[in-house]
Amino acid sequence: MHRSLFVAVSLCALTACGMQGRDNPEQGEASSIATVDPGGDPGYETYSDDNHADSMASNDDASAASVDSDNPIEDPEHRPVMRAQVVLDRIGFGPGVIDGKMGMSTENALSGFQEANDLAITGKLDDETKRALAEWDRIPATRVVTIPASWGDAQFKPIPEDPARKAEADNLGYTSLDEKLAERFHTTVEVLRQLNPDGRPAGASPAARSGAARDQAGARPTERPGDGYFRPGQQIRVPNIGGDAIEPGAIADKGWQQTLAALGVGSDQPEVDRIVVSKSADTLKAYRGDELVAIFTVSSGSSQFPLPLGEWDILGEAYNPPYSYDPAVLGKGSGATYKLPPGPNSPVGVVWIDLSKEHYGIHGTPDPETIGRAQSSGCVRLTNWDAARLAGMVSQSTRVIFKA
Repeated sequence: MHRSLFVAVSLCALTACGMQGRDNPEQGEASSIATVDPGGDPGYETYSDDNHADSMASNDDASAASVDSDNPIEDPEHRPVMRAQVVLDRIGFGPGVIDGKMGMSTENALSGFQEANDLAITGKLDDETKRALAEWDRIPATRVVTIPASWGDAQFKPIPEDPARKAEADNLGYTSLDEKLAERFHTTVEVLRQLNPDGRPAGASPAARSGAARDQAGARPTERPGDGYFRPGQQIRVPNIGGDAIEPGAIADKGWQQTLAALGVGSDQPEVDRIVVSKSADTLKAYRGDELVAIFTVSSGSSQFPLPLGEWDILGEAYNPPYSYDPAVLGKGSGATYKLPPGPNSPVGVVWIDLSKEHYGIHGTPDPETIGRAQSSGCVRLTNWDAARLAGMVSQSTRVIFKA
């Protein structure tokens, strides 16, 4: 079960990542709990009365080929690697960005699955691993969804590079509907476009694709912020991620429930008593007793701000936190400091897990494709969706171990 916000933390000054100081009274206010009325409006179109995920949530009992089971749009490609990524993502062995390609994050996920199932640890989608994943053969690589009409009401704005201008923004939200969709389905805009040639799901009739392309091209004012390839009400093919159900009343913080729905992350997460971050392997492993229940690829530390090896406690977590930009703290020399607003494109993403090592924490990122490939400014960084899942697994009793 997902844990509600267990501490309204005053986030640390964070030498590497630049969060608010512990003595800053504004931070406690920023991380206070806003309760949800289970019968109220969550602020988005929910899947059903008993599942408060968004309307695009997975439904493995229905046709995964199409939202219209009477006229399914079959995927013309087999996509074995994407299917493995989808399954691994569903069961806690995060492959990072789902793109249908073998890479470091997918190899880490396969190694974690193999370790948890007493298989030879190869990091490959070998025959033994395929047999172990066979129970998930009913889960196809992709499904077809309809983009909610309400997404047309979202305000998509470009994010300036200058910290002073960022500080003036209301939030650091998604810059386009395309970006919002990609994060919702744990992938990239490029992959979504490949799955939807000419703006229609792969497998749709050529005539339908051509018509959609003409309609979309004619309705695309290029000067509008956030304009892109996809539109509200459009039917599209996406990676078939699951584990995204949100039990009514399970999440106390309304803003956090909205974030989980936007990230395709469910409320039912395993409780873990130990997490181990390996600097050399770029992984975070989560254990319940001796059982490995989750693994995520991470970026951790740098030459300037190395990962602090040892054992640490979790002091609390804050959802959708603001960010204190201080060039001196970030090793960029002197200059003005700014309080940046929260949002998925915040430098620390959507969640901050505060550690007993002053100035250090575990958090999300605005650049999921860089995880494991670029250094962190000292802290442990995950994709926003993996950070959100981890936040639902840990508590103040969870041990945190950083190793070389």
